[in-house]
Amino acid sequence: MALEDAGDEVDRAMGGAAKGLAYENPFAGVTSFLRRPLSKDLAGVDLAVSGIPFDQAVTHRPGARFGPRAVRAASAAMAGDVPYGWGYSPLDAFAVADAGDMAFDYASVAEVPGRIEAHVAGLIKTSSAILLGGDHSVTLPSLRAHAAKHGPLALCQFDAHPDTWSDDHAARVDHGTIIYKAVKEGLIDPKRSVQIGTRVEVEDEVDVGINRWDARAVHGRGPEAVAEAARAALGDGPVYVTFDIDGLDPAYAPGTGTPVWGGMTTAQTAVMLRGLAGIDMIGGDVVEVSPPFDHAEITALAGAHIAYDLIALWGWTRRR
Repeated sequence: MALEDAGDEVDRAMGGAAKGLAYENPFAGVTSFLRRPLSKDLAGVDLAVSGIPFDQAVTHRPGARFGPRAVRAASAAMAGDVPYGWGYSPLDAFAVADAGDMAFDYASVAEVPGRIEAHVAGLIKTSSAILLGGDHSVTLPSLRAHAAKHGPLALCQFDAHPDTWSDDHAARVDHGTIIYKAVKEGLIDPKRSVQIGTRVEVEDEVDVGINRWDARAVHGRGPEAVAEAARAALGDGPVYVTFDIDGLDPAYAPGTGTPVWGGMTTAQTAVMLRGLAGIDMIGGDVVEVSPPFDHAEITALAGAHIAYDLIALWGWTRRR
């Protein structure tokens, strides 16, 4: 299949092959992430992409429930491309499927974290998984599922916010307390975890001992140096990568619930993700894309590129 064959390829998501680039017209056809086959049957699948369209844990602007759909649509434009700078094609090397969105009752908010944990546990029983949020609260139950399989994880978090506000109420579902709870529950090892791009100061934030390079460090030291330091801290153990789209400056990601100025550029982000190559990434997510506040698909496109690079990062140590 080559680019000129686009006239004969359509709706690859409907039972198409799980490997290989897709060349159908990006403006037509059934939408799936990177035109991967839509399937709940993950037999023979190396990595599954799944949406968690939940945004009822936000503190400011809602809308991330529409994030998975928008990121999928934006990804159609890159389904025929190899991710830049990686030197290999993860879609040729691995069987990747779009497992669709998780079903849940939007009115039963307290039940959602448990459903996410069970959903992710099912995905990673035989495959690896990358989630499309949804707000950042989806990461905590995903970490629970991954830690149950792999043991305590190193966390690599790109975010404007540290998400370490104190919260000792088990029933609360809040996107700003997930890292505090993850450390408290022993899901992640703070000494091997990193936060990149932070740039807010909150009086009641709890210092949980995670290595941190704020946005000014990225601008001052440069993305290559920050990636090198982060990779050293993450070590050789299993790593979960979570990317809150508000880690990017609002100029590059206006469509998000809690934008903060002074953030990372998309160019810096691409360099850092490539610079992490070699870590043992076992899963990850891209969250907080909020299409109602986006324009020209700027944020959705950034989210799609990041998710594609996460697939490349996941596959780097698994290439055949």
